[in-house]
Amino acid sequence: MAGRERPEDGPLAGITVIDLSTTIPGAQATQFLADAGADVVQVEPPGGSPLRDRTAWPALARGKRSVRLDLRDDADRAVLDGLIATADVLVTTFRPRAAARLRLAPADLAALNPRLVSAAITGFGASGPWAHLKGYEGMVMAKLGMFQTKSRMVTRPGPAFVSVPYAGWGASQTAVHGILTALFERASSGLGQHVEADMVRGVTALDTWTWFTEMVGLRWPDAYQNVEAFTEDGEPQAPLVYPLLIAPTKDGHWLQFAQTAPRLFAAMLKEFGLTEMLADPKWKGLPVLETQELRTGLWEIMIGKVRERTLAEWQRVFDTNPDLMAEVFRAGPDVLNHPQLHHDHRVAEADDPEFGRVVQPSTLVHENEMPLRAPRSAPRLDEHGDELRRAAASPAPAAAPPAAPAALPLAGVTILELGTMFAGPYGATVLTDFGARVIKIEAKEGDGIRNIGPFPESGGAKVLQGKESVAVDLTTEEGLRIVRELAAEADVVLQSFRAGAAQRAGVDADTLREINPDLIYVSAPGYGTGGPSGGRPAYAPSIGAAFGLALTDAPDAAHGTESLKEIKAGAMRLASATAVPTMQADGIAALGVASTILLGVLARRLGRPMGPLTATMVGSATHAILEQVVDYPGRRPAPVPDPDGHGFSALYRMYKASDGWVFLAAPEPREWEPLAAALAGEADLGGEGFATPEARRANDGALAEKLAGVFARRPAAEWEDLLTKADVGCVRVTERLPELVLQTDEALAAEYCVTATNAIFDEHLRMGPLVRFSRSATKAEGGCSVGEHTDAVLSELGYDATAIAALRERGVIG
Repeated sequence: MAGRERPEDGPLAGITVIDLSTTIPGAQATQFLADAGADVVQVEPPGGSPLRDRTAWPALARGKRSVRLDLRDDADRAVLDGLIATADVLVTTFRPRAAARLRLAPADLAALNPRLVSAAITGFGASGPWAHLKGYEGMVMAKLGMFQTKSRMVTRPGPAFVSVPYAGWGASQTAVHGILTALFERASSGLGQHVEADMVRGVTALDTWTWFTEMVGLRWPDAYQNVEAFTEDGEPQAPLVYPLLIAPTKDGHWLQFAQTAPRLFAAMLKEFGLTEMLADPKWKGLPVLETQELRTGLWEIMIGKVRERTLAEWQRVFDTNPDLMAEVFRAGPDVLNHPQLHHDHRVAEADDPEFGRVVQPSTLVHENEMPLRAPRSAPRLDEHGDELRRAAASPAPAAAPPAAPAALPLAGVTILELGTMFAGPYGATVLTDFGARVIKIEAKEGDGIRNIGPFPESGGAKVLQGKESVAVDLTTEEGLRIVRELAAEADVVLQSFRAGAAQRAGVDADTLREINPDLIYVSAPGYGTGGPSGGRPAYAPSIGAAFGLALTDAPDAAHGTESLKEIKAGAMRLASATAVPTMQADGIAALGVASTILLGVLARRLGRPMGPLTATMVGSATHAILEQVVDYPGRRPAPVPDPDGHGFSALYRMYKASDGWVFLAAPEPREWEPLAAALAGEADLGGEGFATPEARRANDGALAEKLAGVFARRPAAEWEDLLTKADVGCVRVTERLPELVLQTDEALAAEYCVTATNAIFDEHLRMGPLVRFSRSATKAEGGCSVGEHTDAVLSELGYDATAIAALRERGVIG
């Protein structure tokens, strides 16, 4: 399939990005742009970017250029202004007050270059009740209640530290969405604008359906009874525990099964030799069982069946039985050894002059089933300083284009969605808020996600926001013709089928691009478009197990296999690490899908149309935990949470307060003196054991013990107030679910939420658009019912009322 004539240039060739970010979300956003061919200039302070100390630096900075500038020096500041004057994009991670102090506020930047797209990535956003807080990942997660959602990851009472950077990943990708959308709009208006992305909106984007199930609980408390997967004693009580079984093999390798469809669960029972249980009155209703004794008994039986075979023996079963699938829990660089990643060219190696051979994920987006470009080395500090200073010395002034209206930036872009559930489809949902029209093709009975929850439509309400539903039987000749007619008029086709399914259905890239040569075709499968796992069903828990999410959050959970008690405890902790709908692989993948669609849309507008594009769940997962998977000789160890799940270190962790928990975030050397001064009345932290960063690292346990004694003396809210006034990162840990926090606090709802309507929930709150634009408009709509827009869309295609009625009578449409 033909793509760009010179793919080595990348679809964003000619786009210059100035990167002033000092956090991973900013670096990941610009990494995406650099991987797509943009010229990314990393502006570093005299001592170098703090990101150089991160394990993932060789991958985060690959292909970028470096210039060292002291923004307090007038001459260096003039260089920065010269670079900004001719750039297309600027990315910062400053809080609003810091940006204003550095003369990098939106108005300052627009005056320097009216065509500039400036993007600010913060923790809590530029406004609202939390805007003054420091934007550390842990603070965002603690304040929102994200630690509470995974409390079962730890054996002690209380919330659990989440080490997968879900919020950072969300902020990085939503920033990409804003940047690409603003560049797309600029291609017609000629005018730049300011874009805001933050971790709060980024991490809440990952939730699949919890927002709406909690909304039902608030509105109709007696509508249903929410059942946790496990009891307080660690015994199973939800039926999904069995199809999503977690258990170790005979030789100690932990497996995550994913047999959620009825036929797949039946295949699992057959392989386990348990089919006769279905006919036994004792096990009536299996896997929904009436007593705790039966639920626990079934769990123990199934765990025992897994333990009868070694990993090699199970692997032979998986290779020969297409209806049975389990993934081995992997962690760290071993994640990149997964056979599917190698088949899909999603593991890349590059020789770096400083780090040696660097093994890393390839580009997030693939074109024609290959990476956008080969990885390049990270720059040495100020490696390109001389050439960049010369370029900044005489910038051509950017002419101010005329004012542009505040229109929806993606108005006129039509996406035809062929897919189910969340990981692919939500990528299109994100873009409806920016004005894209998304026509969702559903089976006549509707996408299965609609009824996956305990209340009608609660499972699919989020992923269906802003879409038009057309219910068509794609297996019929007439139904296929309708879909192809829609593809002929669309700008983008998004499909998230397993490998080979699109071809079998007649909606593959070759077929549809023959009908519409300008079509942007995006595949968003779980594993890939082929390969050893391409035809397998992809579920968030199995992806989270195989691609490092679970063992990043709970690294010691898969160790105990000596006793059934240890196995049960490990299984519950791992389930909490990988199967909580609020934060999981589906949401990670969906944001990458939106980035992929936007890259294709922008490239076509820039006159560089691309071949078929692919973004996979497994590829996105490796990018989300880049710190853990990048490997090279002498690799710095990535941070690991302590066994009790408090945090990474004494200065970045939770502490018990007198009435709850606080999260302290003061890991940078410059933050030590303000912290010590703020706590001077409580403890003496000035001893030699803590005098230097090296001493604090060497005595981390002692420091944590001392701080624990301090924080236990006062309520959490007092500590947040005291340390925040000292500009030290500290927040009270919220011990409520984030969906409840945002829906019940009026000030937070006013900042982060909007009101929408749909047929099931009438007027209701939903999270607002994930990006804020200084000029372009956004919108926020509710979900749609099955086939709600079938007749209207067919009418647009030229079908009259008689023809539509005939199609419905023949069962072609719903």
